[in-house]
Amino acid sequence: MANRCNARVIAVTNQKGGVGKTTTTINLGASLASKGHSVLILDLDPQGNASTGLGIEPDDRKLTTYDLLVDGAKLADVLYPTGVDNVIIAPATTDLSSADIELVSNERRSFLLRDALRDQTINQLEIDYILIDCPPSLNLLTVNAMVAADSVLIPLQSEFFALEGLSQLMLTIREIRQAANPELRIEGVLLTMHDARNRLAQQVETDARQTLGELVFNTIVPRNVRISEAPSYAMPVTEYDPMSKGSLAYKQLAEELSARYARKPELQQ
Repeated sequence: MANRCNARVIAVTNQKGGVGKTTTTINLGASLASKGHSVLILDLDPQGNASTGLGIEPDDRKLTTYDLLVDGAKLADVLYPTGVDNVIIAPATTDLSSADIELVSNERRSFLLRDALRDQTINQLEIDYILIDCPPSLNLLTVNAMVAADSVLIPLQSEFFALEGLSQLMLTIREIRQAANPELRIEGVLLTMHDARNRLAQQVETDARQTLGELVFNTIVPRNVRISEAPSYAMPVTEYDPMSKGSLAYKQLAEELSARYARKPELQQ
């Protein structure tokens, strides 16, 4: 295992912004929780959108993932309940944007999150899944997430040039395997913001499946206004409008993700 906690640790990452990382983290987490799993969301994005999207106001974030990584705070001290049953969060603030600079002299700078997750708090809370919302760049925060994770889930927007940005991410994953986390695997690629009426979106899906094969989830997240509206109410779309197309897609993703673990070895890259 990449860590000593019993939870499955999944880094949700793509160095390209606006592809649905935070939306996927929140709604996959809520969907897994609705299936009875206990979920911890780790917000590693200095924008803190996952924290806001789950109702944690900036002024209420007394201790955050910045304190966890930079100041060595205990994991138990940075956990906050959310309005979603079975979901807790370690929130982020803009303080996290300086982490790269502040940690540059730390010899274990790439292993800080993995070390933090060895806190027995995780096992005591009986967390099943830890979802890490990564920043939209391949920086030290993303490296920490990959070193700590069992797998990487990659949201891929259904638009022109979508696949081109994957090459650097795949290279980074390969480097992390070689240097720090040999068991890191690709959980899957999730097509997001998909408009089935759009010929380009259809072509992106075809190209992705031809290039990446079974790594591409069967689930496709459509463009859906309810997904966009939900964060303004500090709710996952799965609770804001449970029967919307976006909500149903993320519930399907949770089902697919759960089923994939039974046959994971054949998907390793």
